[in-house]
Parts: sequence; structure tokens; C-alpha cells
Amino acid sequence: MSTEITNPTTKSLANGSLRKKLQGYVGFANLPNQVHRKSVKKGFNFTVMVVGESGLGKSTLVNTLFNAPLYPPKEHTPLSEESPKTVGIQVLSTDIEENGVRLKLNVVDTPGFGDFINNEDSWKPILETIESRFDAYLDQENRVNRSQISDTRVNACLYFIAPTGHSLKALDIEFMKRLHKKVNLIPVIAKSDTMTNEEIAAFKERILLDIAHHDIKIYHAQHYDCDDIETINETKDVMSKIPFAIVGSDKVIETADGRHVRGRKYPWGVIEVDNEDHCDFVKLRQMLIRTHMEELREFTNDIHYENYRTEKLIAMGYQQDHTVFREVDPLAKLEEERALHEAKLVKMEQDMKHVFQQKVQEKEAKLTQSEAELYAKHKEMKDALEKQRLDLEDKKRRIEQGRPITPEKPKKKGFGFANK
Repeated sequence: MSTEITNPTTKSLANGSLRKKLQGYVGFANLPNQVHRKSVKKGFNFTVMVVGESGLGKSTLVNTLFNAPLYPPKEHTPLSEESPKTVGIQVLSTDIEENGVRLKLNVVDTPGFGDFINNEDSWKPILETIESRFDAYLDQENRVNRSQISDTRVNACLYFIAPTGHSLKALDIEFMKRLHKKVNLIPVIAKSDTMTNEEIAAFKERILLDIAHHDIKIYHAQHYDCDDIETINETKDVMSKIPFAIVGSDKVIETADGRHVRGRKYPWGVIEVDNEDHCDFVKLRQMLIRTHMEELREFTNDIHYENYRTEKLIAMGYQQDHTVFREVDPLAKLEEERALHEAKLVKMEQDMKHVFQQKVQEKEAKLTQSEAELYAKHKEMKDALEKQRLDLEDKKRRIEQGRPITPEKPKKKGFGFANK
């Protein structure tokens, strides 16, 4: 009777590998701290794009999100000045710091979007801006020296929807259909304090129905195996608020009970920006900055940029070689070569059939042409014989009637002689 001895410090995994439990502290559990120190030293980049019609509070929301006057005060243009004819692109770059963590923030604004009588193709300058930033990053990746790569790719696009209370406009749908595969699209309902809670709920439902009907992919946070129940529920709660009904205000006002809050004051009361019962600003900030900023960056790099990069390189003539760095199995290689040989034979057979059919068609065409020529020649000879038969019958009839076959020639008159 044999006894199998198992090692309690070894565990077999599903993929066949072994997981061993260490007998003491080694030190690689400190890797997250090393990554943290390196990341803090290097700093972070984040680029957010704000798109929407003028007057929906885009600059105010950006100032409210980062709790800083990032946008300079707006200057009112004189009425005599002519408005621009196309959508403009303005970039605001600033370095901000919080608790020793440095963030290089880039805000891409799109003044003029949706402000014209004819807004056809108004999404094109925005799409070109996103793709040009992809191109700039791809160019830096292809350089010999890649020690300093500047990442200005757009990580999130806040699309501001006017609080109409009805449904998405044709411009909203067209914009999101054109850009949802290029950027993390986050729809927000601007100036939601102009609607009641019931109107906001109904408006959100209509927007989500339009988005689903047109197969528009908006950003949704992912769940991971390592997430605990609290994190999963928190993420679900944030995602349930999309599209976010927001109110932006960087002004501090005093409430009736003496509190100082950021918000807007109306004759009927105060809208508090940081109060979840008043708007979804807290949930938007939580997703965009506090919990999913790094995921937005990763999703941009791993999904949107990789798809664009693949399409770009294929268009330039590059092809992916899947055999590089792959272990070669002799039996698998023989099977692959056999499959390729069979495919080649099938292709040769198809080519030969095609050539044979082509030759048959050419021969049939020649026979048809020869048949037509013979038929025409036969008809010509038949017509000639018929004409000869008619001529012979006419001559025979003349002979039987005693008339000359050929008509008599007229007599010639004499020249210079007269009858005497």
C-alpha cells in the first residue's frame, strides 16, 4: 500500500501551473508601492474634451470639476463683430497638484459647435482633432528615441445635451454615431436645474432609448474579478446615473440655514452642486476623476487607439506577422503546411475550371459567329438562285409569246445625208 505525500505549500491551478506559498517574507509584495512612487514622481496626463452648443455651461463645469478657475473669464464680443463660420478648436493646458500628485490637464473645447443654421459636418473638425492626436502619438512611438513621449490623446468626451425634455436632436445623434468608436463618450444633460425630477427621469429614459436604437456605444465602467461587493455596487450606482443631469457653478453662496455651498440661488431656493439630491455632479466627478480616470486612460490606449493604429498601419501596407515569437510545434506545422497545400490545390483546381469555362465560352462564341456567317452566306446564295430562276422564267415566257428576248435597239439617224 503506497501513500501519496502532498506538499501543503503547493497548489495546482486550472492551467496546469503550480502556485507555491512562500515560507517567509521575500519582498515583491512591495511592487505596488514601487509603482506608486514612480507614478507620483512622473506625474499623470489627462485630456478631456467638452462638446456642446454655446451657453450650456461647458467652461463652468470644467472649473467646477477641478475646483479651480481653469477657464479665464469670458470676454463679451461686440455685436458688430462677425461670428466664425466653422467649429473652432481651443486647447487649455494647465498643471495642477493635489496632495503631492501632479496632473497635466488638457481641456479641448469646441466653440461654435451647433451654433449655425446649417450644422452639417460640424463634427468633422472634432473627429480630425481626435485622429490627429492619435497620429501624433503613433509618430512618437515609431521614432528611434522614445524616452519622452507626450500623450495628448483625448481620454474622455463630455457631450452636453440641451435640456429640451423631448429626445436627442439629429445633430446629437449624428455626432455620437461618428465619434463613439474614437473616444470614451460620456453624455451629460446640461442645466438640469431647468427641469423637475420627473422631467429629468423621463428625459434620461428617452435619451437611452435613442442611444440604444442607433447602436451608439457610450462609456461604461468595467467590473474586475478583484473588485469587492462594495466597489461593484458603487460602480453600478454611478453608471445608473448616465446620462448625468448636472448643474455647474464655481460660486460659493450662503443657504438659508447658514451653510456655504457651491451652487446657484433662485427665488424659490438654492441648487447645491455637491448635493446628490439636487443633481448628478458628484457622480460625474466620482467616475471621471476619483475612481475611473486611470481606466479611461487605459480604455483609450487599449481599445480606441489600438483600433485606430491597426487600421492606420493596414492602410499603409503593414501586415501583422502572427508567427513572430511563437513556439513551433512540428506536428502543428506539418498540419498547417498540409492545409496550405490543400488550399493551394483547391485554388489551382478552381483556376483550371475557370480557364476551361472561359475556353468553352470562347469556342461557343466562335461557333455562334461562324453559324451566323454561314446562315448569311446561305441566304445570299439562295436569294441569287431565286433571282436567276425568276430571270429564266421570264425569258421562257417571252420565247413562248414570240417576243424577242432582248429589246430592239433604236435605229441610228444618218449624218449629212438627206433622201432625195
